[in-house]
Amino acid sequence: MEIGTNKVVSLSYTLTVEGDVVETVKADSPLRFIYGTGYLLPKFEENVSGKKVGDSFDFMLSAKEGYGQVNSDAVVELPKNMFEVDGKIEEGLLKIGNVLPMQDSDGNRLQGSIKEIKEDIVVMDFNHPLAGSELNFKGEVVEVREATPEELTNGLFGEKAPAEPDCDSGSCAGCSGC
Repeated sequence: MEIGTNKVVSLSYTLTVEGDVVETVKADSPLRFIYGTGYLLPKFEENVSGKKVGDSFDFMLSAKEGYGQVNSDAVVELPKNMFEVDGKIEEGLLKIGNVLPMQDSDGNRLQGSIKEIKEDIVVMDFNHPLAGSELNFKGEVVEVREATPEELTNGLFGEKAPAEPDCDSGSCAGCSGC
């Protein structure tokens, strides 16, 4: 069976950026998704389309095809007091490099990385961690099968699919909405 629309696909792969391994997904715990539902980067899906179990893949996505270029508008200064709970900031929370889950004024979930801490300001970067990077994927198709009607309605994990992809999945390939 070939990878195509509404097929459940399982992949193992290694993602490298500038020669460094960023992520390894093994065959015993593969990336699983329903092809054609918009959860993966469109060019990622395009590169695995038509493949069968046992087929290998090796392709590169440009920054534009991946997570876009670094956007300077996504680096913002926030008042330090917004990190307070009951008038205090949790010890260890505000450290350069920490990634914090946040929410914008419209209720959208975001991940922000702390870039700088000033006296009353925290500089946060809301760019995807791989923005501006060329992504190199090399892997193999582990499984391809028809999605059940329930999976098409409720997603692979038994819950209704969110309106936007869940970028907290930890999978670099598995999110196009960050």
